[in-house]
Amino acid sequence: MDEREEYVGMRVNGEVKQVKVAAGEKLLETLRRYGYKSVKYGCGEGTCGACTVLVDGRPRLACLTFTRQVEGREITTVEGLGKFGALHPLQEAFLEEGAVQCGYCTPGMLLAAKALLDRVAEPSVEAIKRGLDGNKCRCTGYGAIIRAVQRAAAVMSGKAGVRGGWRGTRGDGGR
Repeated sequence: MDEREEYVGMRVNGEVKQVKVAAGEKLLETLRRYGYKSVKYGCGEGTCGACTVLVDGRPRLACLTFTRQVEGREITTVEGLGKFGALHPLQEAFLEEGAVQCGYCTPGMLLAAKALLDRVAEPSVEAIKRGLDGNKCRCTGYGAIIRAVQRAAAVMSGKAGVRGGWRGTRGDGGR
């Protein structure tokens, strides 16, 4: 191992990891190298939110965070939200509301929304806008994203049920 490399311990999506990092390595680089491809490189300057992850439940820009800064912390990526066939209510709501287009911003949006809903069970539209403020979308527009967060909040608080996936919302059986 190079003298400028060291191992950093963290928990990623509930799994303890020891990752080898170079001096000055950003969390974005580390996570992608270890297979967490939902963490996107957008701007590298902290202005787009595509690289948003949760560090101990709080949104953090992985392109600005040194891996060594998260030693011993809990990191959540989209890979840790839901499982194939058992999506997180936010993932399901994003599909149901058509809140995805190209999908590049979606992982960051989902994690910012999760952090918000973990703090505020029924956020107002203004609170949702503030919660997603650092995440930019150039395709979808924010109406569908805001509706998706509202839908997920209702499902998570027990005020609404899951409609059975996005296929039930298109009127054409998903074809």
